[in-house]
Amino acid sequence: MKAGYVLLDGCGDRPVPGLNYTTPLESAFTPSLDRVAGRSKLGTVTSVGEGIAPESDIAVFNMLGYSFESGYPGRGVVEAVGSGLEMRDGYLALRANLASAKGRMIVDRRAGRNLTQEEAERLARDVGEVSLGGASFEFRATVSYRGVLVIRAPKPLSAAISNTDPAYARVGGFGAAKVTTGSESVLKSLPESKSEGALLAARLVNEFTSKAQKALERSEVNRERVSSGKLPANCILLRDAGDHLPRLASFEERYGMKGTALVEMPAEVGIAKMLGMKMAAVKDRNDMAAKASTFTSELREGTAVYVHIKGPDEFGHDGDAAGKKRSIEAIDRGFFSACAGVEGLKLAVSCDHATPCTIKMHSADPVPLLISSEKGDGMRFTEANSARGSLGHMMGRDVLKRVLGSD
Repeated sequence: MKAGYVLLDGCGDRPVPGLNYTTPLESAFTPSLDRVAGRSKLGTVTSVGEGIAPESDIAVFNMLGYSFESGYPGRGVVEAVGSGLEMRDGYLALRANLASAKGRMIVDRRAGRNLTQEEAERLARDVGEVSLGGASFEFRATVSYRGVLVIRAPKPLSAAISNTDPAYARVGGFGAAKVTTGSESVLKSLPESKSEGALLAARLVNEFTSKAQKALERSEVNRERVSSGKLPANCILLRDAGDHLPRLASFEERYGMKGTALVEMPAEVGIAKMLGMKMAAVKDRNDMAAKASTFTSELREGTAVYVHIKGPDEFGHDGDAAGKKRSIEAIDRGFFSACAGVEGLKLAVSCDHATPCTIKMHSADPVPLLISSEKGDGMRFTEANSARGSLGHMMGRDVLKRVLGSD
């Protein structure tokens, strides 16, 4: 079997008044995806759990069939591995956002979403001049405002600490989106246990946050940004701490076939590495034609190719329904038009989570799913149609077993 598994990051949505009360997916012109959907069975998926608005890392793990009752390593660890940072048990890893703040009041969690990679790397070098009492760290700017922090101390650190980023809570070791009002402040990290490792970890995170903000406020990059009318990236928000590497069955051990991951973002790269999947990537993650070409070239018997497409999620966070619609149409033109007709391909398309434009954050909404079939449901791939599809409702951890199993 040749199998393809496409996750459209944050594509699921809710009806939007500006799109005549349709969703971006429903209103988008997607002739190629429509052809695929017409030959597929449809259904809906809860990626992680009822009522949980998951972050992408735990959502992707579940959509690949790996759920964690306990022992989740934390997004920080996943992104550290994906970014090539050294990670060992007892180190503390956290996902980071370069953000804009006035004092401790957050102005923009993503520094205006216009931070260039060159600016981010210069800021990371400025932060690297900071020193922590009794510990060392490595801060890496990964993609634009995104980053990852790894702290190392003489004694093992514990991830049982709270986030400084108020937009996310820790739920069972993984991150879940919280409702925000736009008037949040940088939080103080608190130990969630009385262990020496947790007390030390919280202290070091708070020390890093304070010293990094002072370094960023002095940065030439931020002076340049402010002089050109842009928001400064003058603080770092931290979340989803992890302190150990997971022990997981490989993709091939779990499914009896090889897995290839066509991914570019640190979280998805880290997951693929942890599952022992072959890595594939394109230089520009927004180049859908290149992504389609790489996808089709990796398809072969006995291999499942997982593709993660980021675009729709960012427009959901910005509340830009028209932009999200255009993003979906670009994916249809550039990606699905080139790979929808591959002979002998078992294809599944879904989302890791929904990012509704009306709330500008991840939600717990079920997401649409299609799985190619000789007897399809004959409907377009939309949220409403999927809710009426013959696949019914599934949990994320069960999807890939269904895709790679019998029709």
